[in-house]
Amino acid sequence: MPVYFDDGQPVWRRRSPRAVLLTWLGWFVAVAVLVTSWMFVSERTIWIFVTDAPSQGADLVSRMLPPDWAYTATLLRPLWDTINIATLGTLLALVFATPLAFLAARNTTPALPGVRAAALLIIVASRSINSLIWALLLVTIIGPGVLAGILAIALRSIGFIGKLLYEAIEESDHRPVEAIVASGASPGQMRLYAIAPQIAPAFAGISVYRWDINIREATILGLVGAGGIGLELIASVNVLAWGRVSMIFLLILATVLLSEWVSARVRAAVT
Repeated sequence: MPVYFDDGQPVWRRRSPRAVLLTWLGWFVAVAVLVTSWMFVSERTIWIFVTDAPSQGADLVSRMLPPDWAYTATLLRPLWDTINIATLGTLLALVFATPLAFLAARNTTPALPGVRAAALLIIVASRSINSLIWALLLVTIIGPGVLAGILAIALRSIGFIGKLLYEAIEESDHRPVEAIVASGASPGQMRLYAIAPQIAPAFAGISVYRWDINIREATILGLVGAGGIGLELIASVNVLAWGRVSMIFLLILATVLLSEWVSARVRAAVT
């Protein structure tokens, strides 16, 4: 019930009584979920291991120091394979994601039933499966090696690039499109001369951004046999060669920092 002053003006409240009740109800549900989740996790946690974790972590770090600098020469080829996996996988994804984005965008999809739905389904399916899962499946199908890593990166990247690109297409200015169509241009010419120039900066930025992400993802594909420096990492861990492991970590860090720098410079140049 609203409350009024003596002069008949309603008293200002930040929230209505119903909103206050819903707010408290929301907090109650959140706390209940938090407590229930904590109890579920606590029952399945061996706390003696958790309390011992700092000393175990310190012991592991001490074994990883100093890095095995002599192992660097052996890692250069797997590192180069990792960069190639990320680069070729990104390029392959661009080849398939670009037409897929035009099919998924509302303003460029053909007037055929089911085309846009199929394109969106492919984009969602690609994004819903992690690249490591793709690599595991591909290693089973075509065998271990760099090819499985390239295809895994491509299959994962198609959905990412396709989604961002079709959103950029849908946000493009419609006035150049209307002008091109009014002059008698075909649908293909409209896409080439009215939409493509507008999305070119977004296309470049998305491509480089995804390549930067793929550099990171390619470093772990070797854990399932998909080539790259991950193969050396899992081999070193299996033989407890912690000096080599720290050297691999340093090379991965340097590669990721370099890819981040290149990505930032390219995005700055196209925006």
